[in-house]
Amino acid sequence: MSTRYAGIAWTGTGYRVEVIDGAGRRVTEPSGWGAAQVAELITWLRELGREQPLAAVIDSTNGLLDGPMTAAGLEVYRADPWLLPPRPRFGSVPARRLAEQARSTPGELARVTAESGTLSGRADEYFEGVRRSEPLRAALTAAGRCLEHGDRDTPRIALTFDDGPDPVRTRRILEILDRYGIRATFFCVGHHVAALPDEVRRIAEAGHEIGNHSWSHPFLPDLTAEQLREQLDRTAEAVARVTGEAPTRFRPPYGALSPKVLAALDGHPTTLTLWDVDSRDWARPGPERIAATVLEAAGPGSVVLMHESGGDRRQTVQALPSIIEGLLERGLEPVPVAELPAPPGTGGGRPLDQEEHDLRLEH
Repeated sequence: MSTRYAGIAWTGTGYRVEVIDGAGRRVTEPSGWGAAQVAELITWLRELGREQPLAAVIDSTNGLLDGPMTAAGLEVYRADPWLLPPRPRFGSVPARRLAEQARSTPGELARVTAESGTLSGRADEYFEGVRRSEPLRAALTAAGRCLEHGDRDTPRIALTFDDGPDPVRTRRILEILDRYGIRATFFCVGHHVAALPDEVRRIAEAGHEIGNHSWSHPFLPDLTAEQLREQLDRTAEAVARVTGEAPTRFRPPYGALSPKVLAALDGHPTTLTLWDVDSRDWARPGPERIAATVLEAAGPGSVVLMHESGGDRRQTVQALPSIIEGLLERGLEPVPVAELPAPPGTGGGRPLDQEEHDLRLEH
């Protein structure tokens, strides 16, 4: 039985899906799905997959769907830029083009699984980009424009949650934080902000900090400078429409950096915010393991990475009380990132000097 191919493109308001068979014939009429209809979209794709084998295909600028799709048991593939035509300034390549690429060259696409992660097959490129960015990142840190952790002598710690808001998990996380009187930082994606403004409003009204996590959770090195800034600016505008205030912090999806990415961020009014403790909750190792991973690595000044959306985050919710109680027992006070004292020797957000700027351009 031949495979069907479902190309899934993202737009400013949701997703566009086209499904073709092994001969290139359209299986169903093209369909549109709102950004808040991910569960319904996945159910629809699973039904199609019961009739005949189905491969779902996204591109590297769509990091929102692979987590929930793989968690639902779908077969998911990623088409990389060298296989595709240029993308628009905002949005992915057309859904039909993604489906056709999978049908014509299935062996050239990367299989994405919950175990391998979104960047399956591109780990070397990812780590090389991070390595080459180190001198520029150090300059940004010295200038107070990049933060990986706070002051190691102050007993404060920041809990951060990426990829939200989520229609279910966000409320559960907010309830737990409220129970302990804890405030945190939520790095939201614009796609979800626009779809779930009430959840964003709940985060802000509870006194938590909101950061920018791009619009569609792309692999940033694949974007042009204009596409990257569009992702940040549209997300900031979406948050500001809901809360009245634009985020001042940006967390790059996957922590993916490169000299080109940092050059695109030059002059942008945002503080690059990373982490030094990865809970690895995305791998769903079990709530006990998630809590242990955090508590074994966390210390004064740490920034802890967790997720509230982008997949099945039940284990994160289940692990959170143990994490909070363990930190409090050690005398560590969880606060938003903005309330972490900066490490000694870092600046107050000054612009890069000429030598630092030239270093950036050389890379």
